[in-house]
Amino acid sequence: MKLKILVILVFLFFNITTKAQNSELGKVTIADLEQKLNPADSSAVATILFSKGIVKIGSDGSSESIFQRRIKIYKKEGYEWSDVQVTFPAGKSSNLSITDVYTYNLINGKMVKSKLKEEGAFIDKTNKRYWIKKITFPDVKEGSILEYKVRKQGGLYIEDWNFQEDIPVNYSEFRTIIPDAVSFKKNVKGFYAPKVTNQIANTYGYMARETIYVVQNLTAMKDEDFVSNVDNYRSGISHEIESIQVPGQFSHSFSTDWPTVVKTIYQFEDFGPELNKTGYFEDDLNLLLKAKVNPDEKIKAIFDYVKSTVKWNNYVGYECDKGVRKAYKEKTGNCADINLMLTAMLRYADLKANPVLISTRSNGIPFFPTINAFNYVITSVETPTGNVLLDATDKFSTIGILPLRDLNWTGRLIRKDGTSDEVDLVPKKMSSDLVTMCYDIDQKGEVLGKIRRQYSEYTALEFRNIVDEEKEDVYLEKLENENNKIEISDYKRTSEKELLLPILETFSFAGTNLSEVIGEKIYITPMLFLLEDKNPFKQEVREYPVDFGYPFLDKYNITIQIPEGFVVETLPAPAILNMEDNLGSFKFNIAANGNALQLSIAHQINEAIVSTEKYEMLKEYYKGMIAKETEKIVLKRI
Repeated sequence: MKLKILVILVFLFFNITTKAQNSELGKVTIADLEQKLNPADSSAVATILFSKGIVKIGSDGSSESIFQRRIKIYKKEGYEWSDVQVTFPAGKSSNLSITDVYTYNLINGKMVKSKLKEEGAFIDKTNKRYWIKKITFPDVKEGSILEYKVRKQGGLYIEDWNFQEDIPVNYSEFRTIIPDAVSFKKNVKGFYAPKVTNQIANTYGYMARETIYVVQNLTAMKDEDFVSNVDNYRSGISHEIESIQVPGQFSHSFSTDWPTVVKTIYQFEDFGPELNKTGYFEDDLNLLLKAKVNPDEKIKAIFDYVKSTVKWNNYVGYECDKGVRKAYKEKTGNCADINLMLTAMLRYADLKANPVLISTRSNGIPFFPTINAFNYVITSVETPTGNVLLDATDKFSTIGILPLRDLNWTGRLIRKDGTSDEVDLVPKKMSSDLVTMCYDIDQKGEVLGKIRRQYSEYTALEFRNIVDEEKEDVYLEKLENENNKIEISDYKRTSEKELLLPILETFSFAGTNLSEVIGEKIYITPMLFLLEDKNPFKQEVREYPVDFGYPFLDKYNITIQIPEGFVVETLPAPAILNMEDNLGSFKFNIAANGNALQLSIAHQINEAIVSTEKYEMLKEYYKGMIAKETEKIVLKRI
């Protein structure tokens, strides 16, 4: 007996207050429209008034999902909520409908209901796997209320449900009705724990488990500085099919642990078999590797060859899109086409290479074993000094330096025999930004100087990506405007294309507003425009870990020439700040030597990710560092 599935997802939308309200579409009231602000959060640009979801899984061979939502718009900044996007399998538009799309407005004391216009809906054929249906609500104004319903038909799948959104949510309810024959793993995340109710239901003639999750009065999801992906901490629930068991007739287990997950993925037609294809590149690779015996030489040659030969089309996924052979021929492909090709080439060169499944920073953290946890694949090569990680999709990445999107906690390395290991993706090697600056101050307080800046490892990767996307004159104009309107001349970059070397940036600068002259004194902050004068950690309580991406060292050596006729009246005192557990340190030292001042600053963070338990210490550290760096030198005329 083949078990087929009926899936119904229903999002029914909320009303403005958190009291009991009508959650049926079309039941909007004048009072709803008259409300000007969210009573619990006057800064909210919009609010989800109510949201309900019902997922029904049956054995009748059909599947259906329905979404409904009601939203109140308070401010123009909330208009973005009037654009709705729904993803569905490519070519299955008949399995999707968006109906009951209405905008309600209060005009001259009367409720006016506007229906979706024909030009307000269209389909974006994103790729061969998924398309997106987009709708835009008509006549949206401050004070509008929006409603819509989405109906889908699909398979054995429960979509993730977010209780919490980027705007306040007054009421959120999610309900699943799952037959006894089907088992799902559940993962509830976030800081708002739902109230859960369970009961046995006889639905459509079969016994099922009904579970209801309810959360009320959710605050808006607030992003914070140095968070890789705020969705990792958003309150919600996800499901993963675990097994189907029909006693005496049918039994099948799905992903239950990491070995099962990776074995399943390796056997996918667009994954494991692609690693066995070599004929399309053998002649080219034999020529490339001629006279190369050293494994490091082979790794570098193959890695550089793939990066320069096949361009990334910006699509993610651990399954090939075109397939490695076609991607090689057309010189473009998704990340799986490129990195599985890279893995196959490294294996062909007798290197111990394996694919590594990861979830990118934008995709979130894999919380439990599931084939849906990953959305990307990179390559690992075993060397005498340990495994090195490679990603050939970014032209500026190097051996062991992955694109920033890859740096998301851990991945899973898969071997041919089906075994797997957890791989730490968090960088351990220090990246640096080393600055040497010297400048003269004249008697009017104007500044003329030179700067040399050296970026290495991840700071170099980031800098190369920034300057690669802009013409030099555009970049310099931004650099001038963002740094107190300085004037830049003699600008040069070196080692820009030599990826194994640090990249250097040098220029001369002049500024008329980098100091302050009051009477017979000149006041100047010694770091000039290099100063970070705002603490990024302002919250009293940090909800999410601080994610710097990688450990780093910022170091400054600054020489300041005092104008003739002036002497130093006040210098900042030396300072040293050390955080516990070797988390980081700050050293500040300045000394006078004749008519020159010598300043040395080092700011070092030794951990890429800082837990919330260490947040208070980190906040105080940054507070002390910024206070010291913003202290002024005072020069007085003699």
